Amino acid sequence: MSKVWRYGDHVDTDVIIPARYLNIAGFNELAEHAMEDIDASFAFNVSRGDFIVAGRNFGCGSSREHAPMVLKVKGVKCVIADSFARIFYRNAINIGLHVLEIGEDVEKIEAQDQLEVDAAKGEIRVLNKNLVITTRPLPEFVRKIADCGGLINYVKGEKTE
Repeated sequence: MSKVWRYGDHVDTDVIIPARYLNIAGFNELAEHAMEDIDASFAFNVSRGDFIVAGRNFGCGSSREHAPMVLKVKGVKCVIADSFARIFYRNAINIGLHVLEIGEDVEKIEAQDQLEVDAAKGEIRVLNKNLVITTRPLPEFVRKIADCGGLINYVKGEKTE
């Protein structure tokens, strides 16, 4: 079952993927260093379908596309945050990583919570708390880009899921 990896405010792209590893060419190998400087257990223990939940300004810092890509490669289903740095948000959509901005309701979600997310309805179900958080749904075209695995596949008309 999917679980939550919980982080605070201002998690920057250099924490998501430290710059010292950017000389690694392959994303699979690079992803083994995801979140290393903030949570050394993440890359080893994250499971496909897990969620990252964070505070304000997630993905701030440099505009490197590597940051959302390593999270996608590690199998993160969706990043849910109070707010995102705009460039991270766009990069995530462009590479097909689901992102949901939910404001202060993010405080209702804790590490190890069990989630189900319906981006089309804008609903996050915290199963272990019998709680439903309602937010603004992602626009249909954004969901389609993410469902296709990113902007390039979307333009080509390919679906990955």
